[in-house]
Order: sequence, then C-alpha cells, then structure tokens
Amino acid sequence: MSKELSKTYDPKDIEDRLYKKWEDNGYFHAEVDRSKKPFTIVMPPPNITGQLHMGHALDNTMQDILIRYKRMQGYNALWQPGTDHASIATEVKVIQSLKEQGINKADLTREEFLDKCWEWRKEYGGRIVKQLRKLGSSADWQRERFTMDEGCSHAVQEVFTKLYKKGWIYKGSRIVNWCPVCKTSISDAEVEHEEQDGFFWHINYPVVGEEGRFVEIATTRPETLFGDTAVAVNPDDERYKDIVGKTLKLPMTDREIPVIADAYVDKEFGTGCVKITPAHDPNDFEVGKRHNLEEIVVINDDATMNEKAGKYAGMDRYECRKALVDDLKKEGLLVKVVPHSHNVGVHDRCHTTVEPMIKQQWFVKMDEMIKPAVEGVKNGDIKLLPKRMDKTYFNWTDNIRDWCISRQLWWGHRIPAWYCDDCGEMVVSIENPGKCPKCGCTHMTQDPDTLDTWFSSALWPFSTLGWPEKTEDLDYFYPNDVLVTGYDIIFFWVIRMIFSGYEQMGKAPFHTVLFHGLVRDSQGRKMSKSLGNGIDPLEVIDKYGADALRLTLITGNAPGNDMRFYWERVEASRNFANKVWNASRFIMMNLDGFELHTPSKDELHAADKWILSKVNTLAKDATENMDKFELGIAVQKVYDFIWDEFCDWYIEIAKVRTYKKDEDPVSANAALWTLKTVLTEALKLLHPYMPFITEEIFCTLQSEEETIMLSKWPEYKEEWNFPAEESAIEHCKDLVKGIRNVRTEMDVPPSRKAKLYITSEDAGLRTVFEENKEVYVNLASTSEIIVQADKNGISEDAVSVVIPGAVLYLPLEDLVDFEKEKERLHKEKDKLTKELARSKGMLSNEKFLNNAKPEKVQEEKDKLAKYEQMMAQVEARLAQMK
Repeated sequence: MSKELSKTYDPKDIEDRLYKKWEDNGYFHAEVDRSKKPFTIVMPPPNITGQLHMGHALDNTMQDILIRYKRMQGYNALWQPGTDHASIATEVKVIQSLKEQGINKADLTREEFLDKCWEWRKEYGGRIVKQLRKLGSSADWQRERFTMDEGCSHAVQEVFTKLYKKGWIYKGSRIVNWCPVCKTSISDAEVEHEEQDGFFWHINYPVVGEEGRFVEIATTRPETLFGDTAVAVNPDDERYKDIVGKTLKLPMTDREIPVIADAYVDKEFGTGCVKITPAHDPNDFEVGKRHNLEEIVVINDDATMNEKAGKYAGMDRYECRKALVDDLKKEGLLVKVVPHSHNVGVHDRCHTTVEPMIKQQWFVKMDEMIKPAVEGVKNGDIKLLPKRMDKTYFNWTDNIRDWCISRQLWWGHRIPAWYCDDCGEMVVSIENPGKCPKCGCTHMTQDPDTLDTWFSSALWPFSTLGWPEKTEDLDYFYPNDVLVTGYDIIFFWVIRMIFSGYEQMGKAPFHTVLFHGLVRDSQGRKMSKSLGNGIDPLEVIDKYGADALRLTLITGNAPGNDMRFYWERVEASRNFANKVWNASRFIMMNLDGFELHTPSKDELHAADKWILSKVNTLAKDATENMDKFELGIAVQKVYDFIWDEFCDWYIEIAKVRTYKKDEDPVSANAALWTLKTVLTEALKLLHPYMPFITEEIFCTLQSEEETIMLSKWPEYKEEWNFPAEESAIEHCKDLVKGIRNVRTEMDVPPSRKAKLYITSEDAGLRTVFEENKEVYVNLASTSEIIVQADKNGISEDAVSVVIPGAVLYLPLEDLVDFEKEKERLHKEKDKLTKELARSKGMLSNEKFLNNAKPEKVQEEKDKLAKYEQMMAQVEARLAQMK
C-alpha cells in the first residue's frame, strides 16, 4: 500500500477537499439515461433569507442519505436543489436593511425596490447553498433553480391563467387574515393560534322604543362594535322570541341595527346574543351573507381605527378598545368584565395579532381541486410516513376553504391581470394585452398584488424539470420518489404540491412523503431566537466535522418524531469516527507491502467466516430498514457492527495472525483479506450517513475505484452465509465475556495468565472450543486450555463461570499470588486487631458511655460490628490459604 491515512482523523483537512473532488468530477449530476431507473428527490427550497439551522441540517441529511444510497444501488439518482424567493420574509429583510441605510420603502418606486431585492438576493441568496455544501449534500447543483427564475416564473403565470380560464381562480371580497405589520393578507396556514389571556366585555345595547330594556352581548373585541350591522339570537331561544325583528341602538353611534335569528348562535354560550360584524369576523361574514347585511370596515390596514369609528378615528385598535370601554362605563352600558383565556391568531412570521378584514383578493376555488389529493392518499398512490400523518392531512382537506393567493407586496410573482384605465375592464393574460377588449383603450395597468409564495413552490416538483414545456427531464424524472420534509409544513406546502401535481400533470408529484420532527434543545424546547437556544450546525461542523453532526441527527431518529440535540452525542459520534479511522489505519499498516490474494473457502478460519457472515446479514438488514425509511434503525445496526463485532472482536482475534506473515503466510493472507473485505463492505454501508470519512478511507484502502459514492451497495450473498461458524464464535465470545467478568470482580491484572478448564457434556460444543482456541486464547488471558466432559481433576477451590452449554473453571492459585495475598491479609489482620482493641476499649469506658451523645455511642457500636465482620472474613481467607 503506497497511500496511508494521516495519524489522526481531522475532518477540517478532508471535508472541503473531498467535496470539491466530488463536484469537479460531476458525481452529483444526473442526465436522462433510459438504460437506468430514475430516483428523484426534490429539495424543499430554503428561503434566500435563510441561514442553515438544525431543521435544514436534519432535512438535508435525510435526503442526502437516501440519494447516496440509491446512487450506490445503481439508480440514476437526481436530487433537484433550489431556493425560494420567500416573498414576505425577504421583503421584511430588505425593508429592514434599507431602514439601516436611512431609506424608506415608501420613497422608492416599485422598480427601484425590486432592484434592491435582487441585489439582496445576489448577496445573501447563495449563502444557505454554500452551507448545505458544508453538510455534504450531494445535490445536483448544476440544475439549481430559484422560484423566481425565468422558467419557474413562466410556470406560475401559466398555472394562474389556466386556472382562471377554468373558473377556479376568481377575485372577490372575502374575510382574509390581515397582518397589520406586514400590511398584507396571509393564508390560514400562516396563522398560528396562541392561547392569550383576555376578557369578555358584557355590553348593553338599548332596545329602540322600549325605555330601560336592553340586550346584553359579550365580546372579546369591543373596538369592532362600530362595524356591527346586527345582533343575532338563536331562532329556538324562548328568551328572545319577542325581540327578533326589533331594532337596537348601537352604543356610541347614531346607528340602529336589527335583531336577527340565525342557527349559528349557540343558546348555551354567553348571553345567547351575538353582535354580528361581517367585515371583521369570518363567521359573522357568513351570517351577513345569509341575511344580506351591510359590511362596514372600521379598521385600517395598519390596525388603526378609520373615520367610521367617530371620535376614536386614528387610534390604534387597542388604544381605541381602552377608551371605548371607559366611555361605555361612563354611559352605564358596561355590564361587567369577565377574564377569559382564548385562542388568538398571530402571523407566524412577525407574531402580530392578525386582524380579520374584508378585502378584494384573489382566491383559488378548492372544492374540486382538492378531491384528487384526498383520493391519492386514500388509495395509496401517495404514502405518508408515519401513517398517523393521514389524520392531520384529512383533517385539513375535509375543512378546506378557498385559498387566498394575493399578497399586497412588491417582491414575488406579480398577478398576471390587467385593468383598463378608462373602463376598468379586467383581462388575465401572461403578457400585457396592450388594448382593452371592451373599449379599445391602450392604457392597461397590471394588478399591483403578488402571489402567495406557496403558489410557486406548489409547482416545484415539475416547474424545476422544465414544465410547462414537455421536456425529456420531466418525462423521465417526474414524478419524484420521495419528499422529505418537516411535519410543520404539511398544509403550507405538501398538500398544495399534491393538488397542483394532480391538476397540472395528471398524477401525484411523489410516491412517499417522509415527515421528520423538529430538532429540540437538550431540555426538549423548540429552538428559537427568542429563547436564544438555537445551535448553529456550522459551529458543530467546525468543531466536530459534518460526519459527526450527520450521524448525531440521524441516530435514534424515527419518522415524524421530534429529537433532542445534545453536545455529548456529537462527541460520541466523533469518537465513533475516530474508532473507524484508527481501525482502518491499523489494517492498512498491516497490509503495507503484503501481496494480497483472494483465499479459497478452505483457507478461511472460523472467525473469518463468522465476520463475513455477520457483515452479509448486516447488508440485508440495513437495506430492508432503508427501504422502509427507517434510517435511524439502519445506521444503529451499522454502528453496532463496526464498533462491537468488527473492531472489538474480529480485529482483536485476527491481530495475532497478521503478525505471523512469515511463519504462516496462508493464515495471515486470509486474515488480512477478510479485514480489508469486511472494512470495505462496512464503509459502503456507512457511506450515506458519513460520506467524508468513508470516502477518505475507501480511496486510501484500494485503488480500483476512484470514489465510494459510485461503488456498488453491498447485497446479501449466499456464499457468505456461515451459520455453523457464527454459532461457534458466539460460544467463544460468551466464554471470553464470562472470564473477563470474573477477573474484573477479583481485580486480576490482564498480564496474569491463568489455566482454563472448559467442561461440557455436549460433545459438539467441546469440539467447537477445541478447534477455535486461537479465537479466545489471548482474549481470555489463558496459559493453558483443557477441554473435558466433567469436573474430573479440577481442584475444589477453582473459580467457576457458567456460560450457555458449558462451565469454565480457573484454578484460584493462577488468579491469585498466594504469598503476596497472605502478606496483604496479615497486614489487614494487624490493622483490624488495633481497631478492635480501640473500639472495645471505648465501649467499656464508663466515662465515654455516660458523657457521649447517644448517636456517638451508636456510631462506635456500628464500627465494632463492622470490624468484627471484616476480621471474620480475613481469618476465613487465611484458613483457606493453608
């Protein structure tokens, strides 16, 4: 062997160098090749605002494991990467960055602002991609896409216009979730519900024409009172039958509103009377539509009150609430205030409380479009892993509402709708129609809104492959095989890709969705900026290497379950890397200068066949686990095999034979060939998880193949199945473990060799121990081995060890140096004699007994009892020695 591994494993020295080698050689790149079966994964596109966090690290490690595994299995494996423009997130970042330069968005034209966004993207957009490379991600970077590149943008416009023509995209007034900070509508999926402490304000609305009669309502949002257009009661509520159809005076205004009957009202809840504010509550909106009520908007886009709020106009919504409640109190209309904890919707980006607002927005009709997505999961076209995700999925599809897709932002895909400046006619088309089809005017203005960022990422599995063009790539690589993603974006992204795939391509976008959980801190808390408990994967890579981080993230990880991150576990993964490195160095040093050839089956010893049989079974088991996406279970098996069976057992057993190259070259060759062969197989099984260390060792160990990445994944071979040898070596291992345990208990130094008697009534087992002495002679520190059927000729004081099928005996004199032990025991006896005399003297001293505290006396009595017991043991041992 001309090449050798450096003395210590240093990830910094190898990782960047190897990644460059892989990329320069184009190993990650996939082209259409009809002679091979494709395997495709599409990368969930990280935001261009992004910085690699633990969620990305886990997500991409899992994808990389699958893609490396399939590549080694001979598939034409494509991992399609790219990044997302992330409309709201990016716009917020750019506005912040401009603010720091003293520039206000309002002072810029749309074009100027978009130039700033593209500059930002140029500077920061590639940052996360560089970081994914540090992790070892073997994505096809030559195919990298961006949701706003020309092709993806064309796909977005194509889908929008197609769905509009079909009548599935429409514009209309609806209640939307409005973020007053980001000043845009957001979809239901972007609203997080937080438990917040609030109040129920009970307010009296006077009945018109009936002095002193009131209807009491309870509300959590008094400031929306100015938008009330009715009060509703349940039609079956006897208490209010007589006031249905009457009018009420709306407090603090000069308006009157009707009392209506609607089954939406729960008789048992609150007072049974509900204020109806159609412009500021989704349920009230529906009630308003049923009763033809006016929709009065009273809150501005920035969450201040508008002129409809009278003297409260211009106040912030919460400021108005406080002032209004004070005034209601003064007017005698505030009945009571009751503390009430309730769910409040907040924007998942900026955590501002969302304001339900009635707005003209663009929507996608979901009732028909969702049907194939429901059927696809029901009939098994698409498998969700773990299976329990089905429930979450159907819960959302069963309650789906039309999707609000317009956003009041500048950065993103602009809606391809054009309005005539003269007559207001609207035309939906990809290009500016140039002329109004209704009045012939040539001044057409494009809709200022952009599309929800998820509208474009919903097309990701096919837009990245060239759709709407009928490309070779699309025909060959679509549908994808697996989607790997966090369970937290099932609604945002997964479901939308599914219904978009069925609608545009006529088939599911992928066969399997593998959900993973969140990476939490060691206390089980979600990693977040506010808690300051986030751990930077780049810091972990810098300290311990990418392989150690990858192994840590995947060990013990089950689909859909959250995992905890411990630094100690990364250290353990790094220790494992060191173990693999050192074992490989040892093997290579012994191979150095030795002419290796493949031994015949007869030349292989039992231990060689045992380890070959073990690695053979491991290949079958790990493959089965990986095919079931049980990545954590598979790597645990590989880890246990390498650390335990290979390093701690086989290398130790084979060591002696490797030193005897001149005395017994045939045996040495068989041992070295087995060491190299099994190490090579184990490295391949470990490669998807720890790509860097396995590549460095593999390329140093052999010269036939230039990379482990494209080497063949190990498969089960019948000729490596050796059940008899497996059983024999397991018996030898039981023997070694039994002897080591007893020697540890008796504190016998490893250098002290002992005679070993093995007794068994089973003739077959005696043969096993007789024929495999080389396996355990050194590991059990034996001087001589005698195998026999019974206890004949073995001294009574021999130490016995029971193992399955046999009893082992070690003569006591072999374990213990009698003269030294006698000397030690006599010293111990002298010491105890003095202590006993002292203790007895104290306990017979009247002065001590009368003056000392009772607990002190008891303590001395306990000491005496202990010394007497120890003396009895010492005397018994000395008597035994005679």
